[in-house]
Amino acid sequence: MYTARHRSTEAAEVPGRYVLVFDQPATGTPGIAQAQRYTELPQLLSEQGYSTSEYFPMLGIAVVSSGTDQLEDFRQRCAGHHLPAAVVPELVYRILPEASAAPGQSSFADTADYTWGLQAVGASLSNYTGKGINVAVLDTGFDSAHPDFAGRTVSARSFVEGEDASDGHGHGTHCIGTACGPRDPQQGPGYGVASEANIFAGKVLGTDGSGSDSTILAGINWALENKCEVISMSLGADVKTVHPPYVTAGRRALELGSLIVAAAGNNAQRSAGNPGFVGAPANSPYIMAVAAVDSALAIADFSAQALDTEGGNVDIAGPGVDIYSAWPGEQRYNTISGTSMATPHVAGVAALLAESTGLRAQELWDKLLSTSRDIPLPAEDAGAGLAQAPAGAEGQ
Repeated sequence: MYTARHRSTEAAEVPGRYVLVFDQPATGTPGIAQAQRYTELPQLLSEQGYSTSEYFPMLGIAVVSSGTDQLEDFRQRCAGHHLPAAVVPELVYRILPEASAAPGQSSFADTADYTWGLQAVGASLSNYTGKGINVAVLDTGFDSAHPDFAGRTVSARSFVEGEDASDGHGHGTHCIGTACGPRDPQQGPGYGVASEANIFAGKVLGTDGSGSDSTILAGINWALENKCEVISMSLGADVKTVHPPYVTAGRRALELGSLIVAAAGNNAQRSAGNPGFVGAPANSPYIMAVAAVDSALAIADFSAQALDTEGGNVDIAGPGVDIYSAWPGEQRYNTISGTSMATPHVAGVAALLAESTGLRAQELWDKLLSTSRDIPLPAEDAGAGLAQAPAGAEGQ
């Protein structure tokens, strides 16, 4: 079993770096016009001396290096153009550290044909494969040489300075394997939910498992440019307040026909009385937060809970304990645990539903929740329940 490179996911700020969000999510005001996003804002940034290399026009968000005086001057200039900007520090995000969780009496078990996760979400019985659906997994990259993905449509791009799109960590390949891997691999059980989806592997976290708002927002912008119907993010920071960039990014994605799903977080230790809380970016009301259950369909000990006073909601659950999937290099496969593993299960199911129903964005979100399997867990633990794949045309 993989031993995670344990690092705290407590939020850290990047010194001298700020995220400028040209939107007003708190008031519900519609986002800025396309002409402003593509023409006026880049021009204002350039005139202020800011680089536009980290301006993301699909979102209307920029990340800049700046002194506070220059930043305040820029805010005033933007306000004069009727482009009010919310300004927040750039934060660091990491893969969510694995935590052990021993399942109770299992309802499912890995078989020679399928992993327990594929059985639990019903992908093992589904006639749908995600064919024609673009799925972006924003993580640590992808092992493009993995034999199980030969012949697949894969677009890979790195947003991490100094690193290519290959996966020097393993987490990204594992998540892509769960979301979009094969149901009939060269060896071992089938482990991929949307086995014929088009894969967009965005490297937003480096080999050390860390990234920041600039890399993640760049990945989201790229996924939206490529019309990805589903965007999966198994990463986070333990931030109890909603981080404005992901309110805007999540809402903008829905406006453009895309659904973002993200890991709720692994900061709980329920056996010790700590329920944890849903952190960023999953605590955005416009991003679907995914909890983890074990093979007994009990909530995982590490899976973050939605609290009334802090953090965001839990929307849905997926298999997240002892999940077998692809791994880079000669090892080929690995079994690990986390809400990171639950999230690509849900992303894969979303792709199957997108294929089977033609639904997108908010309608796809609603369909995921309405077709989930009711499990005996409170909503603050598992949201609407366990994500379920469509069985086939006759079952629609």
